[in-house]
Amino acid sequence: MENGKASPACTATPELPPELAAWPDRTALAAAADASSLADARITIGKAVDARLRPTPEVRYALRPEKPGGSVSFGGLYALTVEQAGHYRIALGSAAWIDLVQEGKALVSTAHGHGPDCTGIRKMVDFSLAPGRYLLQVSANAAPDMPLLVTRLP
Repeated sequence: MENGKASPACTATPELPPELAAWPDRTALAAAADASSLADARITIGKAVDARLRPTPEVRYALRPEKPGGSVSFGGLYALTVEQAGHYRIALGSAAWIDLVQEGKALVSTAHGHGPDCTGIRKMVDFSLAPGRYLLQVSANAAPDMPLLVTRLP
């Protein structure tokens, strides 16, 4: 139940829009504990992952998250590279907090929303991005695993 309304009964696998089509085909990807260990925590745009997060006390965020979570929550860091300027969406399978950081500053999102019913996408956050390298900080997640997709919007 969300906002006092019952969730719809899911009787069939919903069709995803093209930009979210990779959501069901995820591979595991462990989060980095700090910015110096991002080499093995690189997200490929358009490829969904099962994010393997770390206990919050183990994570050293580049910027303090607005919602850092407590000692029993989970988080981590991921690197991503944008090749083309455009609008990008970060889809999450939980209500975790995210910060997208570039050059030491958190970027302001352009939109927030929920995923399509019955897809497992709980939260979507959009950003207008220029080519470059970014740091995705995940914090305040209730579980050590979370589906995650960064995709370019049409």
